[in-house]
Amino acid sequence: EVQLQASGGGLVQPGGFLKLSCVASGFAFESYPMTWIRQGPGKGNEWVAAITSDGTRTSYLDSVQGRFTISRDNSRNTLYLELSGLRPDDTAAYVCAAVSRGHYFTATSYAYRGQGTLVTVSS
Repeated sequence: EVQLQASGGGLVQPGGFLKLSCVASGFAFESYPMTWIRQGPGKGNEWVAAITSDGTRTSYLDSVQGRFTISRDNSRNTLYLELSGLRPDDTAAYVCAAVSRGHYFTATSYAYRGQGTLVTVSS
């Protein structure tokens, strides 16, 4: 059974920091590019960041560039997202997903998708 379990969300003040984790199981994590998506209140899915299967290349949504950092540890089957300089419009459920094989690592075609972890930015 494929599982992608995200954690690390919570309530944080504007300007704050959080580190999200996503533990994968049931598939060859090290072979898949991975991505973080978010869904804010009343909004659709928004692609946030992606990383290649070997972790050597990353890409970010313009509005999070320089504030968020995506990384992975293939030995632990874990994907990470560090969020700093948080703003109220970063409030969303953050979801990790495996990009479909054969697609460019920033593609929005997903082989597997987990449940979200909620990040709320508010004073």
